[in-house]
Amino acid sequence: MSKLVWGVGFNDKTRPANVDGKKVKEYDLWRNMLKRCFSEKLQTHRPTYKGCSVSDNFLRYSFFYDWCHNQIGFGKVDEKGCYWHLDKDLLIIGNKTYSENTCVFVPNEINVFFTDSGKARGEYPLGVCFHKRVGKFMARCNVNGKQQQHLGYFNTPQEAFAVYKSFKEALCKQLALKWKDEIDERLFNTMMNWQIHQT
Repeated sequence: MSKLVWGVGFNDKTRPANVDGKKVKEYDLWRNMLKRCFSEKLQTHRPTYKGCSVSDNFLRYSFFYDWCHNQIGFGKVDEKGCYWHLDKDLLIIGNKTYSENTCVFVPNEINVFFTDSGKARGEYPLGVCFHKRVGKFMARCNVNGKQQQHLGYFNTPQEAFAVYKSFKEALCKQLALKWKDEIDERLFNTMMNWQIHQT
């Protein structure tokens, strides 16, 4: 019997894990998915993965391998040479289970767009900070993953968040339309209807 990967994953050897001495993309994805869910050491450094799980089907490498080959975006590379990411919580926001029904492949531009910077924002809502010199609340939003766009100054954090929310949701729709012909239709629909909440 094969040794279990991360104590849970079963490779029945019916699908290739190596070609010419190198791990294939499917196996790397599978092994790293299991590591995120079952490695205590990794979860110590990346606590957002605590509580994550894997469906029974995804515990079998052969199933995961075949599933990958039937997914839109698997094996695609973006303009920067980065493979699309396996994502578990865009189709169902907050989802903690990697499964055949919840996962989708996404380009890095979309993956970065949904990265939550909650720890960095402090006491105010997303997209809001207090500008001491001006004495008002400022709304700002990352564009293209890094560039900060100033959205204005406001008397209350709620007013600032409302402007941020409108701007961010419009950006999401623009991004969905940009990638419409390449991404999974389920992801496109999720992005077109996506809303951001204050908490």
